[in-house]
Amino acid sequence: MNLELELNEELQLNQQQVEFYRKNNFIKVKNVFSPELIAYFNRIITKKVNEVNQQKTPLEGRDTYGKAFLQLFNLWELDEEIKKFVSSRRMAHIAAQLMDVEGVRLYHDQALFKEAGGGITPWHADQYYWPLSSDKTITAWVPLQATPLEMGPLEFSAGSQEILDGRDLNISDDSEATIQKRLKVTDFEHVVAPFDIGEISFHSGWIFHRAGANTTSHMRKVMTVIYMDKYMKLKAPENPGQQNDWETWCPGAEIGEVINSPINPILFD
Repeated sequence: MNLELELNEELQLNQQQVEFYRKNNFIKVKNVFSPELIAYFNRIITKKVNEVNQQKTPLEGRDTYGKAFLQLFNLWELDEEIKKFVSSRRMAHIAAQLMDVEGVRLYHDQALFKEAGGGITPWHADQYYWPLSSDKTITAWVPLQATPLEMGPLEFSAGSQEILDGRDLNISDDSEATIQKRLKVTDFEHVVAPFDIGEISFHSGWIFHRAGANTTSHMRKVMTVIYMDKYMKLKAPENPGQQNDWETWCPGAEIGEVINSPINPILFD
C-alpha cells in the first residue's frame, strides 16, 4: 500500500456532487480511501487516543455531552503518521472543491470515539463554537470502520444551513430538543444512512446534524478534520466557546486578520 500516494493524489468530484453539496451543505463520498488505509490509521489513531484519553468517569456518571463521545484534539501534533493523515491533500482538495475556494487551511482535527453504550450526539451546528468571519468552513468526518445505524453514524438535516434559529445553542439536551422541534416544522430532509469503509462525509459549519447512540458492543471510531478558506479571518468572539477556540486553535491570530498561525497550515492551494 502506497500511503503517500493515496493520501495525496487528488480526487476530482463531478458536477453533480458539487451541486448536491451547494444545495444541501453536506455530502457523503464513497471510496475516498481504501479499506487498507483506513485499517492502518484505525490502529495508529486508536493507539494515540488510548494514550492521551483522560476520561475516567463511567458513562453513567457523565452529562449528555460526555456520553456522546471521547473527544481528543489536534492529534496531528502528537504523531507523525497522524499528521500525514490530517495533512492529506486528497481530503483538502475535496474540501476546496466543495467550498469553491482557492485553498484551505487546517482549523483543527478531532478524534470522536463513541463508546459502546454511548449516548446520542444532540442536534447542533459546529460553527457556534468558531470565531470565523465567513461560512467557508467544512468538516471531513472519517469513520475508521464500517458504521451501521446501530453505531451512531452522522445524521444531517439537508439544507438546514438556511435556519437561523438554534445557531446560538451549544451541544446539549436543550439543543437536541429545541432544534429537533424547529426541524419538524420545515421541509428539510432528515438523512441518516450507514457508512461503508472508506466513505467520508463533508459538512458545512452551519448545517444542523446529530448522531444516534452506539447500541453495539464496539467503539465507534471517527477521525475528523476541519478546514477553512485559506483567507479566513478571525472575528471577535461572540460566546465563551469562540473565545476558547481563538486562544486554543488560532494562537496569535488578530481580529480582522487572516488566521495564519503555526497550527493553521495551508493544506491545499
